[in-house]
Amino acid sequence: MSAAAPLRLGLAGLGTVGIGVVKIVQAQADLITARTGRAVTISAVSARDPQKNRDADLSAYAWETDPVALARRPDIDVFVEVMGGHDGPAKAATEAALAAGKDVVTANKALLAHHGQALAEAAEAQGRVIRFEAAVAGGIPVIKALTEGLAGNRMKRVMGVMNGTCNYILTRMQSAGLPYDTVFEEARQLGYLEADPNLDVGGIDAGHKLSLLAAIAFGTRVSFDAVELEGIGNVSIDDIRLAEDMGYRIKLLGVAQMTGRGLEQRMTPCLVPSASPLGQLQGGTNMVVLEGDSVGQIVLRGPGAGMGPTASAVMADVIDIARGLRLPTFGIPATQLAQPTAASSATPAPYYLRMTLLDKPGALAKIATCLGEAGISIDQMRQLHRPDDAAQNAIVLIVTHKAAPADVAHALSQFGPTGVLVGTPVAIRIEEV
Repeated sequence: MSAAAPLRLGLAGLGTVGIGVVKIVQAQADLITARTGRAVTISAVSARDPQKNRDADLSAYAWETDPVALARRPDIDVFVEVMGGHDGPAKAATEAALAAGKDVVTANKALLAHHGQALAEAAEAQGRVIRFEAAVAGGIPVIKALTEGLAGNRMKRVMGVMNGTCNYILTRMQSAGLPYDTVFEEARQLGYLEADPNLDVGGIDAGHKLSLLAAIAFGTRVSFDAVELEGIGNVSIDDIRLAEDMGYRIKLLGVAQMTGRGLEQRMTPCLVPSASPLGQLQGGTNMVVLEGDSVGQIVLRGPGAGMGPTASAVMADVIDIARGLRLPTFGIPATQLAQPTAASSATPAPYYLRMTLLDKPGALAKIATCLGEAGISIDQMRQLHRPDDAAQNAIVLIVTHKAAPADVAHALSQFGPTGVLVGTPVAIRIEEV
């Protein structure tokens, strides 16, 4: 193919992101040609319903109702997959595209989190590339930062808020003083939640993204199954308010780091300082913090979803392919990626503990004894009473000094047998950022 020949796309999926890609290709044609030295065009598209009104002129493109047929068309060079789903048509069509000698650009984090290793090996065996900037943190160019800009660094830690829906819910609870269930329903009405809301609020979507970043950062095979996942469903408005009083905000925070014991990956609610960049993050915005041995800390912030930002990321990958930039899927050849040893988090940190205790003498002393026997010391403690609680039970808030997660878990297991606990205690890690 001559340098001047157009790069021809086959676009599978005409939802929000797919139409965003169409609009950029149509509106920025001259700019893209100037930046790549060749035209980027769309040859064919695929979607279930050709008759649906999609707010874009698609009349010039061939139609395929089967994305696998689209992937095999001889008139496309790059298969762009923005359908979603980690199995079914997305997987079958991506495999078909690679087998047919096409490069692939995808926004599908679930597909790569579950099948990234096999797909990367298939692509590289064919001399093809898979690019997935749009799969992680929307419009933020974090994949490019890791694979290119920071390629000379040994990465120490990857951290961030990677699900805009969860961040919207938590910041809305904090700013409006509304309970979780109310804001969850508000987010549903606004269309912020996935069809399966647990993908968002259960931390699964963000966990997919973290596992992809960890693979690139630490040269390992994607190991989503080893990500410690905890969603935001147990975060109460009490936790939001009490954390704020102490100078913290609650975020669904992903952290991945390589330790002497193996690869730690966790996506869990954490307290972060209110004044920190992560603490200041509002609404649906995403933030990724990258820490390298030479560069120190890099903070990337931007829109984590939406038509424009996600389509922008898709087109960044398309433009790289048009320019001739070809990199292994996860930064080093897939066959050289190490199989990571999964390590549960053992890094000590302060913890926020909230519990309700019976109004009886010695109740708090019993809890303090459990903490002391687990080797955990108390930094701050507050006791609150609800004016509407006829039983006069006490809400007790404790902030510990740094403690190992296993010691905290052990202490919590000892609270129940004391006989002074009402309900289930809440423990949230305080992350130093």
